[in-house]
Amino acid sequence: MGIFTRFSDIVNSNINAILDKAEDPEKIVRLMIQEMEDTLVEVRSAAARSIADKKDLNRKLEALDREARDWEDKAELAIRKAREDLAKAALVEKSRVARAAEVLKQDYLAVDEGLAKLNEDIARLEAKLEDAKARQKALLARHKTASSRLAARKKIHDYKIDDAITRFEQYTRRIDDVESRVEAYDLGLPKDLNHEFASLEAEDAVRDELDALKRRVEGRTDEDDKNVAES
Repeated sequence: MGIFTRFSDIVNSNINAILDKAEDPEKIVRLMIQEMEDTLVEVRSAAARSIADKKDLNRKLEALDREARDWEDKAELAIRKAREDLAKAALVEKSRVARAAEVLKQDYLAVDEGLAKLNEDIARLEAKLEDAKARQKALLARHKTASSRLAARKKIHDYKIDDAITRFEQYTRRIDDVESRVEAYDLGLPKDLNHEFASLEAEDAVRDELDALKRRVEGRTDEDDKNVAES
């Protein structure tokens, strides 16, 4: 069972409404197109059968018309030969043929009307099918564009994050370097009282420089994080 279960469901359907409710519009369009194409084949087959029936009825009507003229000719011949009984019999047969022809004419008209309706249905269905195929192309184009944009955005986003992390690691290494310089002051130096005070002063100067560097690094990192979030 497809999306559409009857021909009227297809020709009266609102494709926009169907796609708006669909979780996967591309899949729905493909199914709609398949259903329409299958239905179009069925309708064309019905039209072909109607055309064949119409031709068959037309041949039968022509045969009955020839038979009716033949009985009329026989009735005339019987009259000329003074055979009124045969003339009456011939006219009875002609009447029978006329009645049969009238029945076939009604069948012919019904088939003709049905064929005209099938032709209208085919035209309406073809219009729906063309609309669905156009929407399929549009949906595929939109999907391709959206996917390309998403991939590009991911690359840009990943690049900015990696760049921010790299800069932060560089700042961290600079802080480690300053702290190492502080520790290096104590290596190989005597531990007298003057040196202790000198070390304290040096540590204060280095600590002030270290604190200033940390504030500068933290300020830049916050700004980088903000830029990454905005992008």
